[in-house]
Amino acid sequence: MNITDIIDKKLKNCVLSYAEIKKMVMDYVDGTINDEDMTSFLKAIVKCGMTYEETSDLTKVMLESGKQIDLSCITGIKVDKHSTGGVGDKTTLVLLPLVASCGVKVAKMSGRSLGYTGGTIDKLESIPGFKVDMDQDSFIKQVNDIGLALVSQSGNLVPADKKIYALRDVTNTVSSIPLIASSIMSKKLASGADKIVLDVKVGRGALLEKIEDAKTLAQYMVHIGKSHGKETVCVLSNMNEPLGFAIGNMVEVEESISALKDEGPSDLKELVLTLGSIMVSLGLNIDGQKAYDMCVVNLKNGSAYAKFEEFVKAQNGTLNLINDSKKFSVKAHKTGYITYIDTLKLGELVRHLGAGRVNIDDVVDSRVGFILSKKVGDFVLKDEELLKVYLTSKDCLIRDLLDCFKIENDVCDKEKLILDIIK
Repeated sequence: MNITDIIDKKLKNCVLSYAEIKKMVMDYVDGTINDEDMTSFLKAIVKCGMTYEETSDLTKVMLESGKQIDLSCITGIKVDKHSTGGVGDKTTLVLLPLVASCGVKVAKMSGRSLGYTGGTIDKLESIPGFKVDMDQDSFIKQVNDIGLALVSQSGNLVPADKKIYALRDVTNTVSSIPLIASSIMSKKLASGADKIVLDVKVGRGALLEKIEDAKTLAQYMVHIGKSHGKETVCVLSNMNEPLGFAIGNMVEVEESISALKDEGPSDLKELVLTLGSIMVSLGLNIDGQKAYDMCVVNLKNGSAYAKFEEFVKAQNGTLNLINDSKKFSVKAHKTGYITYIDTLKLGELVRHLGAGRVNIDDVVDSRVGFILSKKVGDFVLKDEELLKVYLTSKDCLIRDLLDCFKIENDVCDKEKLILDIIK
């Protein structure tokens, strides 16, 4: 097989065979194919797309390029969860202890994020002493003992995806739905769970802004999961405004703790209960309403928070969060209703302050962040607080923050949080 012929075949919108896809990917991994040729291949995929079968084959090739985790020593059905990422998305910190408190085993590996704030691993590292690295035997033992472990993703998991994604990032080929689907699903399948629940974010602060694109991505991922024998469910959730009030690492941990005590924001609670009921239903093989009721009870009776405390202690953390950053309030310049929040710009501003990364080796500052006082639909008086800013080494212009909020005389309708569920 000639690589030029394979690229030309895709450019002619022909369906590639598994063998052709494997040659392109594995020759790139071992250095036989250079960046220029692989870029041509990726751009051909962006231009012409891929069928479900091609995307499933691409996922399989990437999956088999490295180590796959064997979780068979963990009793019960293992359910994994992944989010495509959004501003203020601390869902995992609340969701996994809740699900584990219901008796579902959760063995999760998470990578470091290039998002607006750090990923789940970075958020957990803002907890003093929290250990994110663990050998596989200890990882499995902890899941069997307490039902939950969350560690940093192994470097030899899906190396083909890691190398290809780094190239996609600098060649304007990130936005291809088949490439996004195969990247996400190869890592989820390699992590060894029996069932997979995906939170696909949609809107101004998400990877995908259009609901149609998000549905297409969800359909691809559900197909990939089924073709690999893994039941997969996608929840499409709204990211036109930040999730909850906190944006940052330590402030999101604090908000997660409030949510685990059933005192958190209503939108975060709604998303956690939606995802949690699906995970519990899949993990315990019970109907969705019974699973939902279990989740509600365990949030209210303290079981979810107790599981979080047990989880943090098992990974050497202590819940003694001290934020010594500078703080100041940003106040509304007029009276009216909040009709719009520029979620993307808020995310970019908080990353500029150090809460997230541009490059994978950037250091995240866990102390910086924003806490919103108002959300879309809320009434605000002139000089009333819109948000509180936590910063350390960099400054943030108040004008930039005020520009993220649109205040008008008439109230607007509140958008739905849960947009669709695809299975």
